[in-house]
Amino acid sequence: MASYSYRAIDDTGRIMAGHADAINPVDLEMRLRRLGLDLVTFQSIKKSTLMRTRRVTRKELITFCFHMDQLMRAGVPIIDALTDLRDTVENDGFKAIVASVLEDVEGGLKLSDAMAEHPQAFDQVFVALIRTGEQAGQLPEVLAKLTENLKWQDELTAQVRKAMMYPIFAGTVILAVVFALMIFLVPQLGATMKTLTPNPPASTMALIAVSAVMKQYWYLFLGAPIGIVATLVILAKTNDDAKYRIDSLMLKLPIMGPLVTKIILARFSTYFALMYQSGLGVLDCIQISEKIVGNRVIEEGLQRVGREINDGTGITQAFQNARLFPPLVLRMLKVGESTGALDTSLLNVSYFYNRDVKEQMSRLQEMIQPILTVVLGGVLIGILVTVFNPMYDVISKIKF
Repeated sequence: MASYSYRAIDDTGRIMAGHADAINPVDLEMRLRRLGLDLVTFQSIKKSTLMRTRRVTRKELITFCFHMDQLMRAGVPIIDALTDLRDTVENDGFKAIVASVLEDVEGGLKLSDAMAEHPQAFDQVFVALIRTGEQAGQLPEVLAKLTENLKWQDELTAQVRKAMMYPIFAGTVILAVVFALMIFLVPQLGATMKTLTPNPPASTMALIAVSAVMKQYWYLFLGAPIGIVATLVILAKTNDDAKYRIDSLMLKLPIMGPLVTKIILARFSTYFALMYQSGLGVLDCIQISEKIVGNRVIEEGLQRVGREINDGTGITQAFQNARLFPPLVLRMLKVGESTGALDTSLLNVSYFYNRDVKEQMSRLQEMIQPILTVVLGGVLIGILVTVFNPMYDVISKIKF
């Protein structure tokens, strides 16, 4: 099936632009006509280009879920609700996706099956929850839960981004200042110092030697960090063993490791509880959660948990055997399993870790700023003292 960009006109005479999949131009015209649009112009586009234009932000998904929830609660049919959304969405890529979903639903597909055709916008969890809501006749309720969950994700992402902005900025400034000093200032001061003192200290000579190497091979010092990061990213995407090792290292880092673990557990608990509340079975919840934790170590642990539960082991015991989950999670799972309120227990876990992550982020921000300031000052003072101290000794011995 080919992809087309098109311009069409609706019943009110308004020009509409978007993208659509069709077998051929005649099929494209028929599909648009079923949507109440008359084709004006079209152009075939490459699938890769279409995929780039169909990126959907989390805020757009929040708006989508909220509007669908409100319209359906008001008694508006799904087709009419999708039509309204298609006409109000500003992102052309998302507009094309909504139009495609609308067309598939009009053709007889369920909403979840139509969404499953667009994994770049609606992930596996999203589609599974929509399908569960359809089966239970609680689609508006599921959409409301998805709205809250997406808002939580957006807030958590914003907090992480905010916490990382200053360290990245300050670290870049520190490296830039050190690089500039070693490339431009130290060689000049070193040449001046050699004319004043024939036997400079070993620390000064070492600094000058490092400066000379950096000046000659500056492109290696600039390219090495980028190359290392790029190599790690490629290995993580192409090599399962490397991905596992990197993810394992992330969980063991001194400060960031516990924080990453808490973020993963908060995400897992929230999604698990949301799916379980919607009517999915425990094994289905675990299977879907494997793909959303974002860490290969935790993913394999969940796979072992799923296998043990499938073999008849209790939920709490299976999680305990994985040896990856802290006592709080195990204790809440035990309470939920014994009382039959597993979703409530997991939501409590999510609430606890979410609050803990916020507090830890705030503490890290308060600690990082003075630490990086001290590091920058220490590096500058160390370089200047190493260079100027021998020169000061020489000048102080001169008798006037």
